[in-house]
Amino acid sequence: MTYATLQHLTDRYGEDLLVQVTDRGATATGAIDADVIDRALVDTDEMINGYLGRYRLPLTDTPGLLVDIAQVIAIWKLHRYAPDPKIEADYKDALRALRDISTGAITLSVAGVEPAGTGGSGARITDRERPLTADNLKGYI
Repeated sequence: MTYATLQHLTDRYGEDLLVQVTDRGATATGAIDADVIDRALVDTDEMINGYLGRYRLPLTDTPGLLVDIAQVIAIWKLHRYAPDPKIEADYKDALRALRDISTGAITLSVAGVEPAGTGGSGARITDRERPLTADNLKGYI
């Protein structure tokens, strides 16, 4: 299961851009090379899954945020040379969002997500008496 598809990329970026970044043969065909796009989408999915360590994979439902992030990363990966500044900025924003997802700053609304915590964090309070008080230290203070 991929987070984004060829149709998503075509709808978002247009066929002309996809032809420019995928038609890599010695003789230009003027058509989208689906194999190049599939490779970029698989690489993108593996990258996203690396950031989703908090979640049980594969996800049962794909949140729209991940579809958006996958499109941005895939189009960036499809550029062999320097992408335009908008694509570069979107890519950096997508990586920032993935880091936020991995740290828990952004939570995805999918079922069966986070493993149970260990419960070992937080303050510990006891109610026992203090062993050293002013009364039992008379003469030493």
